[in-house]
Amino acid sequence: MPSLLRRALAPRPALPGWETLHDFADRWRAQPTAGVVTDLDGTALQERAGRSVVPRAIADGLRAVHRAHRPVIIDTLRFPMSVMREIAPDWLRHAGLPIPLVAMKGSQIGQITAAASGLLRFEETAAYPLQPEEIVEVLDGVDGLLRDGVDELRVFFYPRNWQVGEQIWTPRPAHLSEVLQKYPSASRVIAGPLATLRAQLLATEICMIFLLIDAPQDRLMAYQHTHRTSFFTHAGVDKRSGAEHLAARLGVDLACSVGAGDAPPDTFLSGVGLAVIVGNAELDYKGLEQTLRLPDPAAFGALLARLSTPDAKRR
Repeated sequence: MPSLLRRALAPRPALPGWETLHDFADRWRAQPTAGVVTDLDGTALQERAGRSVVPRAIADGLRAVHRAHRPVIIDTLRFPMSVMREIAPDWLRHAGLPIPLVAMKGSQIGQITAAASGLLRFEETAAYPLQPEEIVEVLDGVDGLLRDGVDELRVFFYPRNWQVGEQIWTPRPAHLSEVLQKYPSASRVIAGPLATLRAQLLATEICMIFLLIDAPQDRLMAYQHTHRTSFFTHAGVDKRSGAEHLAARLGVDLACSVGAGDAPPDTFLSGVGLAVIVGNAELDYKGLEQTLRLPDPAAFGALLARLSTPDAKRR
């Protein structure tokens, strides 16, 4: 029996909570302005051999949503070049182009398209860079950590010029080769005093800064209010504000839409009709109509496929 026929005849996997979603599914299909907003890592992607991949169930779900002529907005902490290099070539095979994108915690918004040459490119429609005083505040925090002897720092920063990509600063030149090897996605790694970082950050528009402290947890415990990771964007900018901006531009009604995420930055979950929490994280977000917890990306993919298929709603 051909593989496609076997898949068509195979019993549908159990989908936790589907029996409670029939009414929402009917409304989603009937509402032409409904869509999908999804995080990537941990929600729609899986790690395999050190690579982030689109699992088959998500691919099936994306194709079903695409056939239903509904947009799928990617809302991610990733920077545009990362999405284009690692995710978009596979994603577009299932969801088509353009790919609506909210990048870097809502700080840069646009779409991934193809140039005449066939190469992928990012087209910005809005951006909310950090203000100089906000950057100085971050630098003051880094300075405080250095003065306290915490120098296992990595400061990732993302210019508005998406073609520049990801850049990393470390205060210890001896760590330069280690950082280069550990973060191959970086376009540039610099090392040196804080003044070097200050000059880089204040020389151009920066959309997001990510501070990583690569120190043992017992050392971090000595510093109150210090977190291993911190993301900094312009005041009032987050993944929900980004989703709202792009949804308005696309004519998508978030209150009728599905949103899926797996972590605290996924603030857009409070602004969608159906909030889908993927995985085990304890999140306070609730959908405007319903909230559903699913175990993994495969289950989320199954939800998208079933949601988009009218004759499957009672199965």
